[in-house]
Amino acid sequence: MGEIVLAAKMTHVPTMLMSEQEGPVKGKRQAAIDGHREIARRAKELGATTVVICDTHWVINAGFHINANARFEGLFTSNEFPQFIQDLPYAYDGNPELGDAIAKAASDKGAYTLCHHLDSLELEYGTLVPMRFMSREHEMKVVSIAAWATVHDHDESRVVGEAIREAIEASDEKVLLVASGSLSHKIWPNKDYAANNGTFTISSEFNRQMDLHVLEMWKNGDHATFLKMLGDYATFCCGEGSMHDTAMLYGALGWDSYDKKCEVVTEYFPSSGTGQTNVLFPV
Repeated sequence: MGEIVLAAKMTHVPTMLMSEQEGPVKGKRQAAIDGHREIARRAKELGATTVVICDTHWVINAGFHINANARFEGLFTSNEFPQFIQDLPYAYDGNPELGDAIAKAASDKGAYTLCHHLDSLELEYGTLVPMRFMSREHEMKVVSIAAWATVHDHDESRVVGEAIREAIEASDEKVLLVASGSLSHKIWPNKDYAANNGTFTISSEFNRQMDLHVLEMWKNGDHATFLKMLGDYATFCCGEGSMHDTAMLYGALGWDSYDKKCEVVTEYFPSSGTGQTNVLFPV
């Protein structure tokens, strides 16, 4: 019987890659990189064989979609930030069987989901950035689930999360489940970015305070209250991908019955106006 051995909410800011390159950002995101590596170390200790990543950089407009090719390999350049991420090499094994099982379980539960095995369907950087650093500590097979859901509600994403857990438990896999996305996500307006040192600042004090409050709720295990405010939080604080990654994560963990105390492994930091962190959700 398979199991989710660890879960996490993880940042994927492009400046993590730039932090290892010469330039003004060099070394500035080391704490976030260290957080990714620590999560991978924990997953390795727990015997994780596969990582399932709910990716808020994969936008979908109908149905739910899973990228579960047998092999992912290529060079990635971001169409959003080609000046930040360009010619990024990647090579990871996938887990087609688990991807297919998640899609079937989700569709059977009423959340129509398709699983794809296409060499031409590349991974998005919400998957590639965490894998860049986690793979240094532990090699895992990868399944990527689209979580920038434009015409879906959080209840549907909760169902997908439930399906993720059911499919994992029916398999022989030990899985690290990742919600890849920010907390608040109000990027600085273009004309204000440079004037406000945009790479290293938050665009809204209200958003910062809400992010910090949410982290306290997570650390205290008050997830039931958080879920009551998830919709408003995602709306008013511009949650990345409307925070469907987070809804999937909670669906897999038991939704409002989940009460474990979370561990912040990377202290909260602003990036391009947004709020970022790495947080472990014990299982």
